[in-house]
Amino acid sequence: MTRVAVNGPAGRMGQTVIETAADRDDVEVVVGFDVDGPDEVQGVPVVDAADAADALAEYDADVAVDFTVPEATLSLAEACTEAGVGMVVGTTGFDEDGFARLDDAAEDVPLLKATNFARGVHALLRAISEALPAVPEYDLELMETHHNGKIDAPSGTAKTMLETVQEERDVEPVYGREGHAPRDEDEIGVFARRAGDIRGEHELIAAGNDEVLSLSHHAEDRSVFAAGALDAAVWIENQDPGRYDFGNVIDQ
Repeated sequence: MTRVAVNGPAGRMGQTVIETAADRDDVEVVVGFDVDGPDEVQGVPVVDAADAADALAEYDADVAVDFTVPEATLSLAEACTEAGVGMVVGTTGFDEDGFARLDDAAEDVPLLKATNFARGVHALLRAISEALPAVPEYDLELMETHHNGKIDAPSGTAKTMLETVQEERDVEPVYGREGHAPRDEDEIGVFARRAGDIRGEHELIAAGNDEVLSLSHHAEDRSVFAAGALDAAVWIENQDPGRYDFGNVIDQ
């Protein structure tokens, strides 16, 4: 059984990871980390994040799962490096320095970073790569929708979709449009919406020749992301130090 530590256990995704793990027999959440959180969440003890390195050793954690904010993730990465514990990171919004610090941590421990842990999203990315060569002249637009508490925009998944598109087409992103904004032949519009408690919706449309191709993914519940993150935790426990992504888990 993989022993998991959860960063931000009182947050939306932290609680979902704990709930999802409770229904599995291959993982156990043994401790959570928070800056100013409760003493426990759903029976899981919560330790001050400043003491994460010691707690990882005390609770004999195998992997830490993180869905928080970049500052908290990077602090945990230092603790994991000190304790020799692997990481699964679902946090988005890192700048170049943040990515570099994750790379540094991955020199000492296995670190899996993904913008999305839904298996359907990775099927979507592969579908995009397969579909675009068949519609080389079609206009492309990318849209994503999340709950009203999401901080970064566009989402990390949308950025990954954009990167996938750019591997097939030489297009420049235009983030929203306003006023007189005629469409350029080599652009892709990227739009972010924030409302309610929407879990995550992503869509790429390709339009031309009197037809529209829509490639999309809708998450019905956060548990789909938690399940993928826990799959990643089980997988990465036995990996060597280095950087990994969720495609490695899917292709195992």
